[in-house]
Amino acid sequence: MATCDVNAGRGLSCKDSISGLKNVYFINYGDGEFTFDSATEEITGTSALTPPNAYKYELHLGNDLTSNINSSAENGTLFFEQVLSLTLKKLSQGDNVQIKQLSSGHPHIMVEDQMGNFMLVGYKNGADVSAGTAVTGSNFGDLNGYTLSFTANERYLPNFYVEAATPGDPSPFLTDFTIVEAV
Repeated sequence: MATCDVNAGRGLSCKDSISGLKNVYFINYGDGEFTFDSATEEITGTSALTPPNAYKYELHLGNDLTSNINSSAENGTLFFEQVLSLTLKKLSQGDNVQIKQLSSGHPHIMVEDQMGNFMLVGYKNGADVSAGTAVTGSNFGDLNGYTLSFTANERYLPNFYVEAATPGDPSPFLTDFTIVEAV
């Protein structure tokens, strides 16, 4: 029988963190070939022979990742709904094409938060665009851009990508994948 007992305590954390997301990286479904440590529930790398592409989207304010715990005592089930909410400023024809591609597929999404943590949304099942808008705004100060919500249902909370020990390389993710920057 599997053990479900708590095996560690948690102290009061210091007030030294900041919220928000810095970047997201879209990886086409199946391209990641992620390696997983079941003991720590961390992503430890990729088994791909050549580094897969990860398409970088830079973010600023108004973006978040929320994980909802879905547990059923009656059915004996547990899963985590991972919801990534993005606001991308400024409409463009090129972005329209990419938004359509993202909406048609179910990519894996590596999320980089403001603390330098890398977490994977949609590890096994990918993530789907569950809602979104393309808005022009009606007043000078309104959003002209896109809002997107991605949802992934997974067995785990968003998996952390194993941390690197060297300063200047905040995560092995940046070397395990080919980062495709904006043009």
